[in-house]
Amino acid sequence: MSVQMELSRILIRELNDYQLIELRELDGERAFPIVIGLPEAQAIERRLKGVEIKRPQTHELMASVIESLGGELVSITINDLAEHTFFASLDIRKDNGEMLHIDARPSDAIALGIARDAPIFVEEHVLEGALDDDE
Repeated sequence: MSVQMELSRILIRELNDYQLIELRELDGERAFPIVIGLPEAQAIERRLKGVEIKRPQTHELMASVIESLGGELVSITINDLAEHTFFASLDIRKDNGEMLHIDARPSDAIALGIARDAPIFVEEHVLEGALDDDE
């Protein structure tokens, strides 16, 4: 079972090699952080602030490619957690209705999802595992 989440916080510290985003349960109390890289954090922050850039960045490029090939990003799903590493998929509906689940890093998936206002889902076992790691 998947739980819908929202990006509740982004913490950028440009002097660190890693940044943090926090996902929070849409209709609940649970939340957990994900460590991401600076470029992904900056892309997410730009999108959240509505900052337009002159040339497409990687996430905008990927969204355009998906749409040009007749697909629609309907959601992103964080579907696994192994050895403190999260895994995600881009959930894409093709013109014929077929669903594709494309493997992606959560940071890239979230950046792309935010670029296209796609909902974020987390599998229940991943959410439980992430909360266990926080304790």
